[in-house]
Amino acid sequence: MDVDNTTLDQWQSVFGGTAGTIIGLAYYILLAIAMWKVFTKAGYPGILALIPIVNWFFLVKIAGYSAWWGLLALIPLVNVVFAIIVAIRVGRAFDHGAVFSFFLLFLIAPIGYFIIGFSADRYSKPA
Repeated sequence: MDVDNTTLDQWQSVFGGTAGTIIGLAYYILLAIAMWKVFTKAGYPGILALIPIVNWFFLVKIAGYSAWWGLLALIPLVNVVFAIIVAIRVGRAFDHGAVFSFFLLFLIAPIGYFIIGFSADRYSKPA
């Protein structure tokens, strides 16, 4: 029996794209819920965590930098390095070390932000 590869490819692209969209949306929702609590602990309105670009600028402020530094996210390669620095600074602001910050705030962010948001950690603005 001969299988028509174009039909199979079409089905894979439809369901692959749908699955990717659902996973991405679930990731974003989990991250927004976790960041809502972190923003509230840091003294900012939690609703700002729902706005995709704005949440990055406020996360930069929580890390102790001016929100203008958030524009570094637009520069390729610099954005990755700066995201790691922001994750480490946010972790430090909630009394966590660099290893926690790198793995749980940069690589698997929702888990780290849930830990910070729903634990007894207190925010102290970085110097």
